[in-house]
Amino acid sequence: MNQDSYSSDRPTGQDPLVLLKTLQLLWTKQELGKLKEEIRRGFARLEDPLAGLLAMLESSSDWKGKGHSLGYCITTELQLWIKAHPAVPQSGTKLKKLQARVLGMLSQCPANLLDPLISIYQLHTADRNYLLEHVSHLYLQGNYKEAAMLSIKLKLQPDQDVEKMCTPLLLQDKANLVEEYVAEYPELQRKLLQTLDTWCEPSFNIRDIIRPYQGMPKYKPEKFNRRVLSKLIFRLLERFNVDSALCPNVINQRHLRTLNYLFYKRFVEKTMTEENWADHIQSTVGENRWLQAHLVQSLLRHCDARGAARWAQHCQVPPEMLPQAVAEELQKLHIQDRVEEVTKADNYEASKKKDYYQLPIPRENIHFLQTWEETLQCWEKVLQAGQVVGVDMEWKPSFGMVGKPRVALLQLALKDEVFLLDLPRLLEQAEAEGEKEKLPHFIQMLYSDAAITKLGYGMSGDLSSLAATCSALKDTEKQMQGVVDLLAVDKQLQWGKDSRKVDGLSPEHSHEERGVRQLEKGLSLLVQHVLGKPLDKTEQLSNWEKRPLREEQILYAASDAYCLLEIYERLCKDPESFGLGSDLTESLVGKQSKKPRAKKQLNKQEAPSPSGQEFQGPRTEPSRPPAPISPQEFSVVCDNMLQGLGRYLRCLGVDVRLLDNEDDHRKAAEIARQEGRVILTSGLPYQTLRSQVGEGRCFSVNCSQKAKEQALQVLKHFNVQVSLGDIFSRCQVEE
Repeated sequence: MNQDSYSSDRPTGQDPLVLLKTLQLLWTKQELGKLKEEIRRGFARLEDPLAGLLAMLESSSDWKGKGHSLGYCITTELQLWIKAHPAVPQSGTKLKKLQARVLGMLSQCPANLLDPLISIYQLHTADRNYLLEHVSHLYLQGNYKEAAMLSIKLKLQPDQDVEKMCTPLLLQDKANLVEEYVAEYPELQRKLLQTLDTWCEPSFNIRDIIRPYQGMPKYKPEKFNRRVLSKLIFRLLERFNVDSALCPNVINQRHLRTLNYLFYKRFVEKTMTEENWADHIQSTVGENRWLQAHLVQSLLRHCDARGAARWAQHCQVPPEMLPQAVAEELQKLHIQDRVEEVTKADNYEASKKKDYYQLPIPRENIHFLQTWEETLQCWEKVLQAGQVVGVDMEWKPSFGMVGKPRVALLQLALKDEVFLLDLPRLLEQAEAEGEKEKLPHFIQMLYSDAAITKLGYGMSGDLSSLAATCSALKDTEKQMQGVVDLLAVDKQLQWGKDSRKVDGLSPEHSHEERGVRQLEKGLSLLVQHVLGKPLDKTEQLSNWEKRPLREEQILYAASDAYCLLEIYERLCKDPESFGLGSDLTESLVGKQSKKPRAKKQLNKQEAPSPSGQEFQGPRTEPSRPPAPISPQEFSVVCDNMLQGLGRYLRCLGVDVRLLDNEDDHRKAAEIARQEGRVILTSGLPYQTLRSQVGEGRCFSVNCSQKAKEQALQVLKHFNVQVSLGDIFSRCQVEE
């Protein structure tokens, strides 16, 4: 029916409720074609289609449910019909009365009806104060979700109190709706973040916020605590790209956790060099007096007064913040260029050459590139058909702070030399010269050239960080050809009892030399299996953005890239002895060229070991198990989905901490660092937790197994020897 025939021949006066009965019959018979046709004819016969729709909705309740109801079908058909008949929409007093009626219905509407009704009745043109009063009425009735959703649809947020609107939503565990509420308003985002951060201040009584809402429906107080709020704040900071300085309380708490982690790495696990530790301590604490006070407390727990004084001097802690004993020691100190060692940690520097993988090329063949002239010479050598290139990347550890890691160093290893590209400096130079696409162009040429074999380990994580560093490289992973991700190779290798014997030190031997028990994993373990010695990972957590790089960092970065060449060469020469197919090159390059199926953001530093923690299928053991230990020497923290496993291990004499059901998975990392425990977890939390503790200190359990089978898997992996006297030697009561 065209508009002319509608305006001249339109019959009037049909009762909308009679039309509704006809439509209900067709709906029941599921004759949707006839139904839509009858809806259009029916609206043409109604004297007032807009009033008729409300009459039909008010006399029926089927539209209040979720999904596609008859009411939804009628409403959306009217919306389409109105577009074809623009003379229908009304104005003036009659429209205001219809708007008042529809507003009364919106709080009962499913989400899919809101937009059509708002559009049909032009609610965006209604008096704003009237709309605000209606939303306020919904709020006072306890319809917090409905009030927020209607505010979002009608864009009323700038005239509302963001704290008042969002508090009950958070108490009902509707954080996603809170995010949507502030999504289009930067000023509201900042106000909300400041409010949430205030609630996270240690002395703030969070019960004052909860008390007025205790009787409301769907109240979830267990979802309203500083841990959950902190998580939300960091998510909002990242999503809306807000300066984190706006939230000093949660930032300080995150820095404090980083501080505790650094002390654990240096003084308990003893796997961080003095230089790395000092760099991170200074960048974490800075001039923050609150963090400086915590630094002093931690120093006193791990050092004597003289040692604490030396580190306080090194970290520029104001003397007035020091206890008297430390201040007195500080007065005795002379300014030194280098802080002396202040712990009894074993000094294993001299044994590195015999314990760890060493670069087979001379030091002068490692080139640190900071200019375009140097870089062009590098590309001339790298971009040659038939070339095999080991590729690796380094970035500053984020320790859980906002944002994705940005690559600070790109390593390219050839047979006779290694190039270390200072990526931030080179990108800055290119942008200054108006050629910011220059470096991305070369990198894309490298990855997309099928004639050049690129070797990596956990390449998906590297490329994700590369894309965060330079947006022009976001599609590199889709375009790459001729790549071999040795992480995928690692998963194919068979390290069973009858596998090829590996020369050199076993994982536990090298760590016993350091005074700490810890298993090699990831690339380091692969290097040990194939080349005989593990990588030295003590520079892994370096500040890779600081310039100049230390000599130890340069050697570490070059080794990480060059070892890929040696592994690949060894595997290609004798693939059968490693349980691989004879035509290794063709099979691996062919498969990897399509696209590696690595997990999202899988860091090379966090790659799974061949013990089978990251893939399904038969689990194989390393060639040499760790030294046997008793259950009393083995302490773990079990994630909350593994409580059955935890109780079973406790029955066998293992020292077990169990997370409560409401605990966040990351609490396991805090306990592990503070108490020196191994984390037992499963599934996605493993990806997060393993990066927060030392290598080998987080183990992924198969959740599909029963507790007994899981326990046997854990005991076997860590070589825990259980005797009859160990059974039931510990209390089974949960902590």
